[in-house]
Amino acid sequence: MLRSLYSGISGLRSHQTMLDVTGNNIANVNTAGYKASAVQFQDTLSQLTQGATAPAANAGGRNPAQVGLGVQVAGISTNFTQGSAQATGRGTDMMINGEGFFVTRQGAQVQYTRAGAFDIDASGRLVTSDGALVQGWKATDGVIADGGIPIDLTIPTDAIVPAAATNRATMAGNLPNDAATGTKLTRDLEMFDAEGGSTTVPVTFTKTEAGWDVAANGAETVLAFDGGKMTPATAAGAVLTVGTATVDLSAITGFAEVDTLAVTGQDGRSAGTLLSWSMGGDGTLVGSFSNGAKQSLGRIVLASFTNPGGLEKVGGSSYVATANSGDAVIGGPGVAGNGSVVAGSVEMSNVDLSQEFTNLIVAQRGFQANARIITTSDEVLQELTNLKR
Repeated sequence: MLRSLYSGISGLRSHQTMLDVTGNNIANVNTAGYKASAVQFQDTLSQLTQGATAPAANAGGRNPAQVGLGVQVAGISTNFTQGSAQATGRGTDMMINGEGFFVTRQGAQVQYTRAGAFDIDASGRLVTSDGALVQGWKATDGVIADGGIPIDLTIPTDAIVPAAATNRATMAGNLPNDAATGTKLTRDLEMFDAEGGSTTVPVTFTKTEAGWDVAANGAETVLAFDGGKMTPATAAGAVLTVGTATVDLSAITGFAEVDTLAVTGQDGRSAGTLLSWSMGGDGTLVGSFSNGAKQSLGRIVLASFTNPGGLEKVGGSSYVATANSGDAVIGGPGVAGNGSVVAGSVEMSNVDLSQEFTNLIVAQRGFQANARIITTSDEVLQELTNLKR
């Protein structure tokens, strides 16, 4: 049979594969985190009809003569360039801006994905749309142990921030230095004990000829001002000790006709329950609690590979490591070559429709040309069979 007949068949098969890959790319144009694939062709073995000879004294060298036997698919590569960001407004949606993959667990199998459309299941675990468990590092009392073995990342909806006793408080603002002697100003200072119990301690400022006397819960001190600023001798002692807490008064000024004195802060708190959570660029999940405290709940981990093109697609926009991808290097976002994480967005497909439709035309014409090889070879064979009539 004619060699061209089989060359045409190999061309049909190869261009059919190109059509399949291109069609799959177009089908996934709106798939979050999808990475487009491309087909590479190479020729097959060639039949040697005449070998090469070396030059001689009276004759020149001769090149080999070979007839090709067709084409084959050399490989199908994945394009891992960054896709565009699509804002969703959902706090559980995440996008990797840069290199890296989210790490997930489906049963006993560890998988990797760029699709960050996550949800929270009934157990508070962060999951993908097909139920794979997102992996990360857990926080203990707000401290994340980076570098440990990733576990299922869980949002502890029943988390409680423990109460903390007030150890330090601050007051600031201005005392009206032109106030009449005997004028009293009182500000209530809320303080907490170790169990979270709240106590209101009145701090009283009384105007004297020399300045202001300050008293709270049996503790006393004197504030004196010069040109509106606290005198050096006064500033050194501008502290009240109320129980086990220290009240810092050094930020108070003493200008005329202005009364802005206020309690500006204290470090105690009652116990608090989790109200909401958000994600930072480093992948840290930060919880906001009912007592105003913010505390780390955990951190998303990312995986990087020496050769991402060696990953194997397993469906669900996920990949698994292979012998040629290298082992996964686990790290937090923004470190070890990983990109940052953007909350409230997902990464769109990186399929270029203009390129894909061009590839469709190329594949179609290639298929037609190889089909013509077969029909032409068939006509030649027909002529051969017609030699004997």
